[in-house]
Amino acid sequence: MANFAKPENALKRADELINVGQKQDALQALHDLITSKRYRAWQKPLEKIMFKYLDLCVDLKRGRFAKDGLIQYRIVCQQVNVSSLEEVIKHFLHLATEKAEQARSQADALEEALDVDDLEADRKPEDLQLSIVSGEKGKDRSDRELVTPWFKFLWETYRTVLEILRNNSKLEALYAMTAHKAFQFCKQYKRTTEFRRLCEIIRNHLANLNKYRDQRDRPDLSAPESLQLYLDTRFDQLKVATELGLWQEAFRSVEDIYGLMCMVKKTPKSSLLMVYYSKLTEIFWISSSHLYHAYAWFKLFSLQKNFNKNLSQKDLQLISSSVVLAALSIPPFDRAQSASHMELENEKERNLRMANLIGFNLEPKFEGRDMLSRSALLSELVSRGVLSCASQEVKDLFHVLEHEFHPLDLGSKIQPLLEKISKSGGKLSSAPSLPEAQLSQYVPALEKLATLRLLQQVSKIYQTIRIESLSQLVPFFEFSVVEKISVDAVKNNFVAMKVDHMKGVVIFGNLGIESDGLRDHLAVFAESLSKVRAMLYPVPSKASKLAGIIPNLADTVEKEHKRLLARKSIIEKRKEDQERQQLEMEREEEQKRLKLQKLTEEAEQKRLAAELAERRKQRILREIEEKELEEAQALLEDTEKRMKKGKKKPLLDGEKVTKQTVMERALTEQVKERKEMEKKLQKLAKTMDYLERAKREEAAPLIEAAYQRRLVEEREFYEREQQREVELSKERHESDLKEKNRLSRMLGNKEIFQAQVISRRQAEFDRIRTEREERISQIIRARKQERDIKRKQIYYLTIEEERIRKLQEEEEVRKREEAERLKKEQAERKAKLDEIAEKQRQREREVEEKGRLEREAALKGTTNAPPARLAEPTVTPTGTAAPAATAPASGPAKYVPKWKRQTTEVSSAPTAAPTPSETDRWPNRGPPPGDDHWGNSRGPAQNTDRWTSPPAEGGDRWGSGPRGSDERRSAFGSSRPRPTQR
Repeated sequence: MANFAKPENALKRADELINVGQKQDALQALHDLITSKRYRAWQKPLEKIMFKYLDLCVDLKRGRFAKDGLIQYRIVCQQVNVSSLEEVIKHFLHLATEKAEQARSQADALEEALDVDDLEADRKPEDLQLSIVSGEKGKDRSDRELVTPWFKFLWETYRTVLEILRNNSKLEALYAMTAHKAFQFCKQYKRTTEFRRLCEIIRNHLANLNKYRDQRDRPDLSAPESLQLYLDTRFDQLKVATELGLWQEAFRSVEDIYGLMCMVKKTPKSSLLMVYYSKLTEIFWISSSHLYHAYAWFKLFSLQKNFNKNLSQKDLQLISSSVVLAALSIPPFDRAQSASHMELENEKERNLRMANLIGFNLEPKFEGRDMLSRSALLSELVSRGVLSCASQEVKDLFHVLEHEFHPLDLGSKIQPLLEKISKSGGKLSSAPSLPEAQLSQYVPALEKLATLRLLQQVSKIYQTIRIESLSQLVPFFEFSVVEKISVDAVKNNFVAMKVDHMKGVVIFGNLGIESDGLRDHLAVFAESLSKVRAMLYPVPSKASKLAGIIPNLADTVEKEHKRLLARKSIIEKRKEDQERQQLEMEREEEQKRLKLQKLTEEAEQKRLAAELAERRKQRILREIEEKELEEAQALLEDTEKRMKKGKKKPLLDGEKVTKQTVMERALTEQVKERKEMEKKLQKLAKTMDYLERAKREEAAPLIEAAYQRRLVEEREFYEREQQREVELSKERHESDLKEKNRLSRMLGNKEIFQAQVISRRQAEFDRIRTEREERISQIIRARKQERDIKRKQIYYLTIEEERIRKLQEEEEVRKREEAERLKKEQAERKAKLDEIAEKQRQREREVEEKGRLEREAALKGTTNAPPARLAEPTVTPTGTAAPAATAPASGPAKYVPKWKRQTTEVSSAPTAAPTPSETDRWPNRGPPPGDDHWGNSRGPAQNTDRWTSPPAEGGDRWGSGPRGSDERRSAFGSSRPRPTQR
């Protein structure tokens, strides 16, 4: 065993050994390094060493060495760098797979090389002898010699990797990937035996995972990622098992999936459930379990309808047709049960297990045989609308077989329907996870069902029928097959019949003396006779003597009965109250107990956690000390081995051995050994130089003599070969001249034949060339015509498009001019309206300024003169009120006569009344046109509206109505005279 101070030295040593062709020694050196206790701490060079180590293991086909190395490397890097272990394992799998593929390609190339016309031409006698003795072909031998060893090594590689990763929670994805590759290996090369072993290995890994739950790095199946990886692995296993045709293993894979989901109490995704039920349909169909096959199809239909949003109507119709036909393929009778209790229990357990697998119930609590039946499934299909989604042929077939009664033409009605159904089916485009729906597989079962229905219906209308007639009614089978079907039906009490071949008839009915139907018939007959006798001879009723003795007995009994019922109800109520109180007390005690138990468990958990932490700490310290002690001991052993026997310095028993002391001692010993070794090498070099010089001096004359002898021999050999070659050339020249003379007689015939062949081929060539030129000219003329037509069409389309474009442009110009004209008119109208509005506003401002000046003059006059009462305004003939004159101020309480008031008005008229020019100008409207009753000026537009527009409701704009009078009063005062104030 070699010892290396650093791992890199071991790697260099292995490379040196590989370069000189000693791969086994290199592998052993690396194996000693990896399995050594000295290198238990992970470091980067160890990963390179593992790559080199696995390369050597694969080259030398040493699977056991690879397994030991991987186990040791897992121990080293499990807690430090688990990704390094993952890379190493991936490299190992890649190497093994690559070698197996290379061996396969070499075997295929060898087979192609052996595929020649004359197999015995180049074969050796020993090969012929071996082929005769062994009896195997060349490909079988090449596979056995080249491919089989590498396939065996690849299989061992998969097993090794799965064994290493089986309980590693950090490398679950790598475990799943390895299992998938192993499945693909078995699928690609049809390795059925290895596939069974692989399934058993994975199954044992999961069982051990559940059995030993206290492992440190155990995967947690409750985690969604871990559960999904395990489920994907099981579904891959199921798919490969069905593709290899291992139906028993496929059913066990289904049970594995169901057990895994029961373990974690979770239902998988709908996509996985579709694969699950699609594989179940194939398994149950192969095992002839038509009932479970139909239920699996029904579950698959429900999943597709509820979760597949891309399901097309055609695929839905095909799936529903498959469901209905699978349900119809179930035999219409139950199998006769055995009388053995053990067999009945086994059958019950089997039905319960199948029902749980199909229903995917994680907590089964029902009887499978009561739930799964043909009648229940058919009623479920009708109620769920599955039958309405099926094709018309399937609907007609369902109604004919289940609801209609056609004993004489049932076969003729069903046969065309079955022919149509056998031609339908195919791959489902919108449901790729489903198997290919082939409805033709149900035709034999449907023909058998039609035969059973025909026998059942014929037995109801016929008691005896000839065999020939019955054979004509069943166009599907010969009578021998019908007889086998009828035997099964009679055995399961579906129909009662006998076949009399001597008379050539079939007899229907209950012919057995001990049959159940006859016993029932006799019992019914006896009951009917008993009823008839009772009607003919009725039993006379006897009067009750007690009724005469005790007339009120009925009332007394009724009262006593009611009293007992009331007492019973009271007793029951008291019992219920007492039980309720007892339950309350028990519940309180249970709560107290649970609370105390919870506190105790929490305290215990805390104590256990503290103890666990303390033990972990002590264990870590102890491991560190043991590791240092082991390293020191290993260094000490290495040092003692390198030391000479006479120079050993044993340690005392009481002396404390540490790593530092051992390393110092080893270093000093290494220095001494190195010096001694250098001295020995110098002495050995001198000796070797002397020996080599002497040997070469002695060998020089011998080599020269041997060289001269060789020259003489070579010259003689060259002269002999030259003479032999001249003789052979002369012989070949003479034979060639004889052959030329022999063939010269046929030269004329050869030239005649050559001329005939050339002339015939020239004529054929001229004919073909002429036809080709004619065909080319026709094509050129046709293409020219097509180009002319196309050019004309393009010219016409161009002209038409130009005309339409010009029309559109003219229409657009006209619309644009019309829009500009309308826009210009609107601008002119708006300018005129703005000018009128400006004039109106100017006029209103003038009127407003004039009114303001008048108000100011009026206010100045009132402040200088005493207050006077306004007189009643005079009314002009047109109804316009004139402004009133002020009366002489004689005091507020003095009476003024009428004649004096008139003289006062006359005397004050020139100053109070408006000027004649103003009254003449505006006789009817009060204020002038430019002013309102407040004296505000109005614009020209408002004046124009005032004279042109009709008056508003309730009066005109100038107050001719009620509103105008109010406005005038507010402006010029009240119409009545008011008393003056002092």
